[in-house]
Amino acid sequence: MGWLRRRIFGIAPEETSVARRGFRVCEEYVARRLERVGRSFLEGYHAALEQDEPGPLAERLDQLDREDRGFAYEGAAMAIFLLDRLSPWRRERFGAFVAGPGAAHVYMMHVGAGWAVARLRCSIRRTLARFDPLSRWLVMDGYGFHHGYFQPRICIDGRLTPKHLSGYARRAFDQGLGRSLWFVEGTDGDRIASSIERFPEARRGDLWSGVGLACAYAGGSTGGAMARLRSTAGANRPGLAQGAAFAAKARERAGNPAPHTDLACRILCDMSAGDAARLTDEALADLPGDGAIPSFEVWRGRIRACWGEEVVTA
Repeated sequence: MGWLRRRIFGIAPEETSVARRGFRVCEEYVARRLERVGRSFLEGYHAALEQDEPGPLAERLDQLDREDRGFAYEGAAMAIFLLDRLSPWRRERFGAFVAGPGAAHVYMMHVGAGWAVARLRCSIRRTLARFDPLSRWLVMDGYGFHHGYFQPRICIDGRLTPKHLSGYARRAFDQGLGRSLWFVEGTDGDRIASSIERFPEARRGDLWSGVGLACAYAGGSTGGAMARLRSTAGANRPGLAQGAAFAAKARERAGNPAPHTDLACRILCDMSAGDAARLTDEALADLPGDGAIPSFEVWRGRIRACWGEEVVTA
């Protein structure tokens, strides 16, 4: 069935090209990096369409370049989640893969599930209820990234949020939308800052958090450009650093460190990627359950506090 699923659900490689997407990329090396990320995602996506048994699929994904392997797992998660929702007789693929060979890439896999949710146009409330209090917002992050990546004129230039979202789902959406800005604006800090400045002030911190995560995880920028990014973030620097710390933790857990992640953490967080990852672990200690503020946001807030942001607990 793999070849048939790929024929029906496959995505053409050119869909991830900066030219096709209309991204504002000026430097050739940036275009190559962003397109490499897209290709890695599609390799994982198509691999999961062709082979959805956890063990063999993981073996196939682990043959890819280690630095870009997380994107492949993200793409595979999108395909697996799609198959679960479209195959009513077998709906345990995603859970089995996350609990098994995909466990090290748990963060990227939940983000990938968000892509599938965006494509399926399914109920957000019912879908999020399936996940635990932390991972559900990563799904929403992926949902937001998908909207920005494929609909930048509407969601970035038009600064729109899907009307059916409410509560913290809107904030998690913006975190993903911020990640997409890294691609849409071609990693250019000045254009990113200008774009975010056009959003309402209440949305900017989450957008900057997404930018920091994309900068540190995806790469495609120089040290000088990262320093400029930090400068343009201004008062939202704590969110930018928090996003970079999340990227460091995701790579540490997956065992796929990257030089650009460490460089980003040293510039955006004033610490190594290893120290930034440990910071996220320490912020998880004694994390309360969901209340007026979701536990996920309490976690993020504790991390941002390391760069001077006041912690809000209620």
